[in-house]
Amino acid sequence: MIIIQKSQLKKGLPKETLSLCPECKRIIPATIYEENGKVMYKKTCPEHGEFIDVYFGDVESYLRMERWAVDGIGVENPNTETKYGHPFDCGLCPYHLSHTALANVDLTNRCNLKCPICFANANAAGFVYEPDLQTVIKMLKMLRDERPVPTPAVQFAGGEPTIYPHFLEAVRAARDLGFAQIQVATNGVRLAHDPNFAQAMVDAGMHTVYLQFDGFKEETYIKARGRPGFLKEKLLAIEYCRRTKPKPLATVLVPVIVRGINDDEVGKIVDFALANLDVIRSVNFQPVSFSGRINQDQRIKGRYTIGDLIRDLAEQTDYLDGPEDFFPIPAAAILSELVSQIAKEPKVAFTTHPHCGSATYLFKEQGSGRIISIARFLDADGLLDEALELVQSGELQKMGKIRGALKAYQLVKKYLDTSKAPKGVNLLSMLKSVFMKGDKSSLGEFHWRTLFIGTMHFQDLYNYDLERVRRCVIHYTTPDGRIIPFCSYNTGAEFRTEVEKKFGISIEEWQKKHPGMDLMGRDLYPEELPEEPPELKF
Repeated sequence: MIIIQKSQLKKGLPKETLSLCPECKRIIPATIYEENGKVMYKKTCPEHGEFIDVYFGDVESYLRMERWAVDGIGVENPNTETKYGHPFDCGLCPYHLSHTALANVDLTNRCNLKCPICFANANAAGFVYEPDLQTVIKMLKMLRDERPVPTPAVQFAGGEPTIYPHFLEAVRAARDLGFAQIQVATNGVRLAHDPNFAQAMVDAGMHTVYLQFDGFKEETYIKARGRPGFLKEKLLAIEYCRRTKPKPLATVLVPVIVRGINDDEVGKIVDFALANLDVIRSVNFQPVSFSGRINQDQRIKGRYTIGDLIRDLAEQTDYLDGPEDFFPIPAAAILSELVSQIAKEPKVAFTTHPHCGSATYLFKEQGSGRIISIARFLDADGLLDEALELVQSGELQKMGKIRGALKAYQLVKKYLDTSKAPKGVNLLSMLKSVFMKGDKSSLGEFHWRTLFIGTMHFQDLYNYDLERVRRCVIHYTTPDGRIIPFCSYNTGAEFRTEVEKKFGISIEEWQKKHPGMDLMGRDLYPEELPEEPPELKF
């Protein structure tokens, strides 16, 4: 079964798309065009006037990302019908082109912080949204029932999910339902203050900690998080993840990048991750998404995009050179389709819009410690071009599993220069295992030997592109049986407000149900740090 198809997106600039008015949220036309080396976005509402924003900070990166755009075929069992039109029918509706690659399950809108840049508006709604455990299990089951690919990965989110009263039970339920990847998006406060909590998560079935990590400057955490001394807590949280058994709890650093606040530290964050590769598996940068009203001058001044990140990483490191090091997320869909056709069963396909995110891999050479981008020894451009031709030809579907795996192995070998590969890394052997087995353990070996650098720029009402929403692969599930794209849930159509109000209760009612519990979860761990955090390691 082929689950990717040729993209319907027009390539090149200028181009037309559809957006929403930031004021009234009616659907309006938008133009994407080049100006002074940047990709700009312009739209006009007949009632509220013109809005201009930066869509992508570097036109070279933008055009490169389009090269491997592919679309999905949608889901076989959509939960909602087409009634009001995209994006107002999200749930998923038949118009949506991608199945769920990663699902967010919001356990609570309570939090132990009040971050100024929080897109979830945690602790500020005036009521509590907190589904009971049975409802959460029902939401998880719905994700596993999705077809043609049961949702493989779930991320517990919020608010701060670790203060949910049944957090570990929810993790165990996800494990029992067969999710291959179980994650938690956390600010790290409970991890830092409770030395046993990381191990408890591992024992329950947790695979990955998505740790909010915005840099190293005190002023960054004061401006972005309203919490002095927060870096010490981050370092201690990482240390406790390092100490878990039988191996460190995989940790992903998640920096929200705001121009003028922490964009000067993106290279330093990657250096830190490389120095702590035994526990840190990835850095997933998130350029800030503007919530609420903000005037055009402030927006242009503060806007930070994927193109800006790629340029800054090249300037701030000596191992990344620019756009040629990075690949759009749909490139992974081409390779997963390769594995799907060999295995004769559909695998998860990241058929997102090519401008939603990009990524690369860094290898640390044994002995020398030299950092090498995968683009230095693998002609990934040639590999992806030929792989796309191969999966679209249907040739692999006519082959047996062994012949198909050998064909894919020879394809990779053709574009791999082993003389330039880092010492101690046998990429061919790892990929051969992936093609032959096609399972999580094979991919896990590859990921544990590399540092994944990714970025996902979630939309706001000013740069909202309906074509991106239609292809979203990161979704939320809701208590009333819907699955909603990330950028519809948090901005745009903004289903978060509707869902949380519908299933929320008053703060007073929550307190009656949970006597003795603190609304911000501070009763779950001691206020003082249990030990001094380790020194920064670069």
